[in-house]
Amino acid sequence: MALGASHRLQDGVLAVETMTRFALAVLALASGVYTYLGVRSLLDGSPTAIFFAAIIYSASVSVAIYAFWSYMARFYPHVTGAASRGAMIGVMALGCAMIIAMSSWLNAAALAGSAALEQHLAETVQDYTADLDQAHQNALAAQSLLPDIQRTSERFSRLAEDERQNGALTGTTGSGSVVQLLTQMSAQLSELETGIVASRERVTTLFDQGRTHLATMRTLVSAPGAIAPRSDEFSAEVVALSGVITSLEQTSIAPSVKRAAEDLSLGFIAPVADGRAADLADRQDQVMQTIRTSVSAQSQVLSQAADDILAREPVAERRFVPLSSAEAVLRYAADFIPAWAGAISIDLLPAVLVFILAVVHGAIRRQEERMPFAHRITAAELLEALEVQRALARQGVDVEQVLKAAEPEDEHGRTDSNITSLDMSAKAPRKGPPA
Repeated sequence: MALGASHRLQDGVLAVETMTRFALAVLALASGVYTYLGVRSLLDGSPTAIFFAAIIYSASVSVAIYAFWSYMARFYPHVTGAASRGAMIGVMALGCAMIIAMSSWLNAAALAGSAALEQHLAETVQDYTADLDQAHQNALAAQSLLPDIQRTSERFSRLAEDERQNGALTGTTGSGSVVQLLTQMSAQLSELETGIVASRERVTTLFDQGRTHLATMRTLVSAPGAIAPRSDEFSAEVVALSGVITSLEQTSIAPSVKRAAEDLSLGFIAPVADGRAADLADRQDQVMQTIRTSVSAQSQVLSQAADDILAREPVAERRFVPLSSAEAVLRYAADFIPAWAGAISIDLLPAVLVFILAVVHGAIRRQEERMPFAHRITAAELLEALEVQRALARQGVDVEQVLKAAEPEDEHGRTDSNITSLDMSAKAPRKGPPA
């Protein structure tokens, strides 16, 4: 039974030898084709130079892969020593690492290069969308001060009108110094309000332009066709969008609000009381001092609010870096694990065939070791043994007696021999498998 199993394994090894060579050749050729597609995207120069350089490189890769796995399939299954087997495994690991370095990542670039570039463009769109939103929020932050400014301006204007009509502050009607001061403060705040409103219109216009550029960029990411021309158009849109974001950063009205708030307090110039009566002049001075205090408080509030706006983190400068398909596959490798698995499998699948052959040859050796010597000896070895026997006989040496004398006897006086008799009258064993 063991001899039959050994023969079947040997026959199977011989039967798949041609298929093994064919599989190695096909896998090496496939790896070379995808390597050509991957390396072509990395080269610069004339189309002719790129074509021949890529062909030479991919052909070298195919030959190297085929030769390496042919050597491993030929020698590894027949190495039996632990040290030698470990050395061969180390050589195989080194060869696999070199194959991945020179071929597999280029195969992955060919399989998923366009998708990786689209992934890069999509993430860039997300980054610039966040930058545009942040710049827009920073530019509009000063708009939150508009209600307070409008309310203060209206209050000053209303007090001036009440003083003019009813003498609400000094008790004397008419347009005196108090009315002039209140009107002056209201006018300054109205100018600041007008500047904030104008800034809001400018910010809205820039934000609309930025959204238009983002819409174009999103269209380029998902558009059909080659990725290279789309990437070039995408770069142009990125440059335009960067200019819009910079303009939004410079459009913020917060610095102007802070300067205007400081001018309200530091540049406060109260007119001289113009009341002809001493009592009226005293009342005007008191009211103007009260107005000065109110203006100073309002100035501090506006200045603090402007400082809070200016303390916001500005939009970080961002630079779009175009990538080649191979670089994109490396950067976004975690997103393209199936492509990497396929690219590596093309190059390392022969390792499975090598291990299969090693297991089969190991099984053959173990089965042959358990066979009797007569079942393991080949016809050629048998003929050589007979020649030795005849030569010894011609020299006058009795082989049978020498063997019996060399065999130890057990306690019953019998000999235990592991030497197969060469008596040709016995039934000849079945021819063993070829070595």
